[in-house]
Amino acid sequence: MERTNIKKLFLLASDFDQTLSFNDSGYALSEMLGVVGFEKKVADLARKNLVQQGGELAYLLMEDPDFRQVRKQHLHEVGKRIRLKRNLPLLAELLERGIEGYQFLLYVISAAPEEVIQSALEGIIPAEHIFGTKFDYDPETGEIRGLVRVPAGYGKVAVLDELQTQLQISPDRIAYVGDGSSDVHVMLHVNRRDGFTIAVSESKYLAPIAKRVILSEDALSPLIPILEDIVGWQDPIQIRGLFEAHGLQIQEWDKVRTDWLTIRELPQNAAAQAVN
Repeated sequence: MERTNIKKLFLLASDFDQTLSFNDSGYALSEMLGVVGFEKKVADLARKNLVQQGGELAYLLMEDPDFRQVRKQHLHEVGKRIRLKRNLPLLAELLERGIEGYQFLLYVISAAPEEVIQSALEGIIPAEHIFGTKFDYDPETGEIRGLVRVPAGYGKVAVLDELQTQLQISPDRIAYVGDGSSDVHVMLHVNRRDGFTIAVSESKYLAPIAKRVILSEDALSPLIPILEDIVGWQDPIQIRGLFEAHGLQIQEWDKVRTDWLTIRELPQNAAAQAVN
């Protein structure tokens, strides 16, 4: 990869399910196979703490009878059914091209099966930039017989550290984008080492951790905090101009702070004491 005249090189790592896509890989696979009750299966695993958060699908593919029929070709097929967020190819192109002396190497780190992600992102992000759950297949039957890697929970931290070493990038030049509880470990890890984190959901687990939270159905949305906080663009007109140069317009841009509240009724005696 050509790196001449690049002043600052950053590693931008992103989750896949519901970060770059709208679909959860497990739901899409269940729908394709006609398996019912996927949500309950995942909830049961989460309650029992049998696997790292985010690694439920990998466990089900290994252990659940309803998923034992899955072969590599099924994972490739479901990848083609995943609905990606808008303008993902443009995001990859802009990051690769570089922005005013900054270049961002885009990688995907996700607990979704690697074949699903590679199939969904074919022609957008190189396969060698994708790190998903990697299975060991029986060479005769094609059945999944083991796990090679599951980037869920702390597993994402391990992959990110490997990439940092391989690319020789300092910790403060790492940014991570995620959407849910399986991203907590890696976001805390990145923040602790002066990196940059972006949440693309209002998850109560991530909102207090991520340095920026941005909500949009467009894959380009994380580019805004990157431009503001990393590249240093403070003028919204400049950011809008970049979007307009590619035929896009930011129609709504509201910066708000989100408070999470749970309110319940007090027992009657406690309520009476509070009034008095």
